[in-house]
Amino acid sequence: MNLLEVQHLSKRFTDRISLFRKQDFYAIKDATFSLDHQETLAIIGANGAGKSTLAKMLVGMTEPTSGTIFFKGKKLQFGDNAFRSKKIRMIFQDPNDAFDPNYNIGQILDAPLRLATNLSEEQRNERIFRTLKLVGMYPEHALIHIKETSSSQRHRVALARALILNPEIIIFDDSLSALDFSVKSQLTNLMLTLQARLGLSYIYIGQNLGLIKHISDKLIVMDNGEIVEYGYTKNILLNPQHPITTRLVENHFGGTVQYA
Repeated sequence: MNLLEVQHLSKRFTDRISLFRKQDFYAIKDATFSLDHQETLAIIGANGAGKSTLAKMLVGMTEPTSGTIFFKGKKLQFGDNAFRSKKIRMIFQDPNDAFDPNYNIGQILDAPLRLATNLSEEQRNERIFRTLKLVGMYPEHALIHIKETSSSQRHRVALARALILNPEIIIFDDSLSALDFSVKSQLTNLMLTLQARLGLSYIYIGQNLGLIKHISDKLIVMDNGEIVEYGYTKNILLNPQHPITTRLVENHFGGTVQYA
């Protein structure tokens, strides 16, 4: 049984193009794929290809028009936030937009625990301190105001908040793209270490094919809301079949992908 199974998932929106006329368009059309335990699936495509809409359907933020999502064989329903928030977590591209600027780190990490668990204050604090250690921070950091943290620390707090409910899947929505090389390398290594240690599965949405080549097992290529290629990352990068994939590979690698 796959950890996550997506079958024929679609999302249709309606645009009003004039006073008396509307037009439907598909942000996602007939997406089918799966994710296994401790596997990393990457999703690439041009801006507007539907990547973020797909991610938001997986975490329950956007209601699908049609199709089904299964978690360990259980069919997920839109609105099942109490269940889904503990199993599938998402880290957005810019953590600055995801944090209440009036909170300290401890309050940020405590919020999902208060909403989704029945843990006592002592148990919540213990979970917070343990999770901070997991992402390379100290328990004392819980008292630091989020506005006083560095970019690297904010990304670690975003990761800690994703981990705090002990999920099995974390979705990264291009969350490393804006970082400098040193910080990006540190956080990438941390992601891989946590995946091995905790048995996590990842879905990584982004454009950096060098990073995706390094971290992902499988790859989805999207264009205009549709999956145009899906398979093992190495196979797709070495032998792209769709013009979109070919262009992305050529732009990043100069046309030649090297695997050891």
